[in-house]
Amino acid sequence: MKNELARTLLLAWQKVQYDAQCKKVLSHKVILAWILKYTMEEFREFSIEEIAGAIEEKPEISAVQVNPGGKAAERISGSQNESKEPGEGEIYYDIRFCAYVPQTKKGFRMLVNVEAQRAFYSGYEIVTRGIYYASRMISTQLGTEFSIPDYDGIKKVCSIWICMNAPRYIGNALAEYYIAKRDLEGWQPDKPNAYSKMSVCIVTLNEKMRADSAFLEMLNVLLSETRSYGDKERLLREKFYIEMDADMKREVNMMCNLSESVFENGQKNGIKRGIKRGKRAERRRMARVMLESGYPEAEILKIVRISSAELEKLKLSCF
Repeated sequence: MKNELARTLLLAWQKVQYDAQCKKVLSHKVILAWILKYTMEEFREFSIEEIAGAIEEKPEISAVQVNPGGKAAERISGSQNESKEPGEGEIYYDIRFCAYVPQTKKGFRMLVNVEAQRAFYSGYEIVTRGIYYASRMISTQLGTEFSIPDYDGIKKVCSIWICMNAPRYIGNALAEYYIAKRDLEGWQPDKPNAYSKMSVCIVTLNEKMRADSAFLEMLNVLLSETRSYGDKERLLREKFYIEMDADMKREVNMMCNLSESVFENGQKNGIKRGIKRGKRAERRRMARVMLESGYPEAEILKIVRISSAELEKLKLSCF
């Protein structure tokens, strides 16, 4: 019979597996098309089918590093050639892909990053991290998409953050952060295409609350940790007209099974009891898993019972 610590570590591993499976489900083009339609103005007037067809190649899942210090530029098509800066922790984009706006004469293309967060509070402001990710997607275009001084060749980037389990006072919401012009003295011509190169969108979900848009409702159904596979498949088909292919059905089903497993194991054992009996190395391992899964720092300190100094060191190695 497994002791409390063993079950706790099993639960942590299941959470990691669930997070990875969640990324796979979100990476399907029909889901990404929904995301683009409701978060980016350029896609708003097009159908889901048109947008899905405008997503190039296969989206990359946790394959490309965000880390600074890469000496070789990274092509917008997705070649993975960014090096790791010594002393920096490894950070990867959850999902990254290139898309072009349908029916545009010049094939207006952009680079998009989608991140999935199981917790809204992660010890930092999400928008700040989103700005960092978007900035990296711009800077790595140097040498492939544009060259100095031809800055006009920079392709637009967008970092989209989907946060589950948002608190009730935030609920289901969608916000965009972008660059805008403001005349302080006199007037200058406004050329949005020259500076509209970066945006960060934050989607907050709370499946226990009513969602006022089909987009937020669809994501709540898809990413629900309590709905069964059958319920999700039916609602996605009947209410949102999303027909899942065999691969998507398999991955959604696996995500549902992992969700149920996490819930059952979480009920069977108290994380606090398991960690309380753990050794220091095991506590650090658990804290690392919780950090990478997006748990708030205050909750990690309370459950794992490591010092703030130790947690700071782990944060440096994780992020």
